[in-house]
Amino acid sequence: MEFPTPTVVSVHRSATHSFSKNDAEQIHLLAGLGVEGDVHSGARVRHRSRVAVDATRPNLRQVHLLHIELLQELASAGHEVSPGQLGENVTTAGLSLVDLPTGAILRLGETALVAITGLRNPCGQIDDFQPGLLRKVSFRDDQGRLVRKAGVMGVVIAGGIVHPGDSIEVALPPGPAIALERV
Repeated sequence: MEFPTPTVVSVHRSATHSFSKNDAEQIHLLAGLGVEGDVHSGARVRHRSRVAVDATRPNLRQVHLLHIELLQELASAGHEVSPGQLGENVTTAGLSLVDLPTGAILRLGETALVAITGLRNPCGQIDDFQPGLLRKVSFRDDQGRLVRKAGVMGVVIAGGIVHPGDSIEVALPPGPAIALERV
């Protein structure tokens, strides 16, 4: 399966704190909140580990995006993972999300805009889902740097409906690129 331009492959949401998210025909992104009907939607942190630390902090993890190329890489290493199973809201193709700079803006479909805030920080739930998977998405490279490959997080700056098959446009922020860090 090849995608000549960046594309939305699938969309997902879950109203509960389950690890995986359910496939949807479309999702509605709400400015300043996230995915309508998703447990992680909100202006303040919604991930349980973040709420336990400080529930008043801004939610920089309103939308989780993951590129299907990672799922294909995992499959070649013996880990069959379907879109949505790693908890992402949007599965993309044709765009290396983890290589984008902080503040990159993604236009998903006609009107939705998502500002990339950082990298997803993979946790032990990934190994609970599938043993050995965590070290495939979070590991140290040859120089000892921590590599996180489990997708990116973002905030919704303009709402809209997102469907599988929608195109993705990228706008890079002005100035020097700032590498993504975990959020």
